[in-house]
Amino acid sequence: MSRRFEELDHQETPMGPVTLRRRFDAVLEADVFEVKLGEEFLMSSAFTVAEEELARLVLARLAEPPERGWQVLVGGLGLGYTAQAALEDERVGAVTVLDAVEQVIDWHRRELLPASAGLVADPRLALVHADFFAAVAGRQTTDAVGAPALSGAGYDAVLLDIDHTPHHLLNESHRDFYTVEGLSAMEAHLLPGGVLGIWSDDPPDEAFLDLLRQVYVDVAGEVVAFANRYTGGESTNTVYLARRR
Repeated sequence: MSRRFEELDHQETPMGPVTLRRRFDAVLEADVFEVKLGEEFLMSSAFTVAEEELARLVLARLAEPPERGWQVLVGGLGLGYTAQAALEDERVGAVTVLDAVEQVIDWHRRELLPASAGLVADPRLALVHADFFAAVAGRQTTDAVGAPALSGAGYDAVLLDIDHTPHHLLNESHRDFYTVEGLSAMEAHLLPGGVLGIWSDDPPDEAFLDLLRQVYVDVAGEVVAFANRYTGGESTNTVYLARRR
């Protein structure tokens, strides 16, 4: 195997084969870590600004934390950058990450990714093998070993980074979440004043913003711009923000 390209792991999952690979990128002059589901690219470490901003933008909207610190729920572990950004804030008391793919959690426990060592060493972090969408809807109440999937006390912040956009879904089973009923079920897991943040690869979608406004207040679609060395210009993602009524 060339030192410029290495397949770090390949596993079968209920959603299809998932692959973790590392390649040297001549444009970035650095190693890039990528995850593929079948032939579809899911995520890359080439661009992580928006994933990190998802955590920072949500936490910036919270009131001062209680003594126990903010309780944060992350939907989707991925390469770990959203959880890492949340843990960088000392006001965060606990971060619970739900991921439906056990192999992704295993990659971090084996410290195969750049963010892994810092994540797994932080005592505030809990990695939970559970389907975020099923847990929010009450269809999955425990994780793979029988522990509660979600805290009954609720969360100050929920950070969701699983689907490409609210319309371009990783799995069709997620579609119910992006409805008034699904977003209302999510609101029930937020504490008063709690904030939901959702990452999207597309520009702000007015139809989805209107949908959020039916359930939440202080709704916004924040555009996150970052340098793109491949094009020599800028690229953008969106972070949707919404507060519990």
